[in-house]
Amino acid sequence: ELAAVIGATVPTGFEQTAAEEVQEKLGSASRISRDRGKIYFEVPARNLPQVHRLRSVDNLFVVVQEFKDYQFKDNKEDALKDLEDLVKKLPWTNPLKVWELNNSLKKKKTKRKNHNLQSPANREKLNDGEQGGAGQNNTNDQEDCAQNPVAVEPTGGQDTEKPQEVTSRNGVEEEEDKEQSDVKFEVQASSESGTKAGEGETKVLRFRVTCNRAGDKHSFTSNEAARDFGGAVQEHFQWKADMTNFDVEVLLNIHNNEVVVGIALTEESLHRRNITHFGPTTLRSTLAYGMLRLCDPQPTDIIVDPMCGTGAIPIEGAAEWPYCYHIAGDNSPQAVKRAANNICSLLRKNESKDSSTAPGIPLDIIQWDICSLPLRTGSVDIVVTDMPFGKRIGSKKKNWDLYPACLMEMGRICTPGTGRAVLLTQDKKCFAKALSRVGHIWRRAQTVWVNVGGLHAAVYLLRRTLERTEERRSFW
Repeated sequence: ELAAVIGATVPTGFEQTAAEEVQEKLGSASRISRDRGKIYFEVPARNLPQVHRLRSVDNLFVVVQEFKDYQFKDNKEDALKDLEDLVKKLPWTNPLKVWELNNSLKKKKTKRKNHNLQSPANREKLNDGEQGGAGQNNTNDQEDCAQNPVAVEPTGGQDTEKPQEVTSRNGVEEEEDKEQSDVKFEVQASSESGTKAGEGETKVLRFRVTCNRAGDKHSFTSNEAARDFGGAVQEHFQWKADMTNFDVEVLLNIHNNEVVVGIALTEESLHRRNITHFGPTTLRSTLAYGMLRLCDPQPTDIIVDPMCGTGAIPIEGAAEWPYCYHIAGDNSPQAVKRAANNICSLLRKNESKDSSTAPGIPLDIIQWDICSLPLRTGSVDIVVTDMPFGKRIGSKKKNWDLYPACLMEMGRICTPGTGRAVLLTQDKKCFAKALSRVGHIWRRAQTVWVNVGGLHAAVYLLRRTLERTEERRSFW
């Protein structure tokens, strides 16, 4: 049976969470890479559909070969010549079979999608007022993920000293966003003789090589490695190089002396699965999943996101933990509107999957004041939220008043003794001070250090103490 070693990029800091999900859903043990933000696991190729349904991974690639202690030559020309020669020695056959199988799965999915779009009921839905909004906000998504300028012809190893965590502001170390800041390869293809049997005719496969490199002991740049490695790939397979409309993306990941050659299995990051209406600080679905999993939701738990923004956390929660009840809220009417639109999009997606049942989702959204929530004291099991960093929304000065007030109110609504909170923030100094002021209500149980768009942030797991808080006026 055809087996594949799959590499997956995951939110930095949540590698262990991703490994646990792979073990739980696929029964495969994972190895966490020394290069943060990646895991590797082996599965039968027939399990590829389940691999694509993992909630904690951003991008997927099949590993051609991995070198854990690759010895680079000190001389640049010799080091690059070794990379060129490596192409002929790599075991390409099975990884390319996995890539072809993955392609056939994508085609089936596209056919189903087109069929659903062509049905009369769905044509009516596409013509409703929200469609324009979705297109408009997709532009925002592209802006969100392309903040770093594209590095064109870097010189003298500019790409070496930078840690690979620096990516889009809303994301955590994923290949797709790296492609915008790392160097891509394209050679002027003179030969189009390489062929692949298509449907009754021959087709020249188009490809590109993407090189991601970290470390300061290499004599070459990413640009040079991608160029020379790509040239050897073209010569070996007789493929045509095309940087934009490519069929195959070959990945060359170099982290100090660790080299991994792979073939991409995802065209766009899987973290975009739920959100169609984006805000200024939309959280990745993969990071939202990691935060939710950290608090271990149980059936019938009531989970609240009091600062939901575009609804990434509650929507991910409702999709993965449908036996809990999810409540989302925000003080911004625009944010509430975006979240409601994202919920509607998810409902429509569920309807198109199975129009016979089309169940709803256990999620409500409301506009409210975070410091005075319309919820009964001790009525909530879990609070999960992305707190304002004080950069794009609010300010660090306001956080000094906001954070203690939030923690007090979250403590009031959470069940004493069993309640827990998972909070993401980059304003760690302010959070630590606020937590010390409410130490009688919240106890810090765990801290996960994460990278959010190049910002060093933290996810805090807090547990509610048995201390009672004062009862607020009843809203019922």
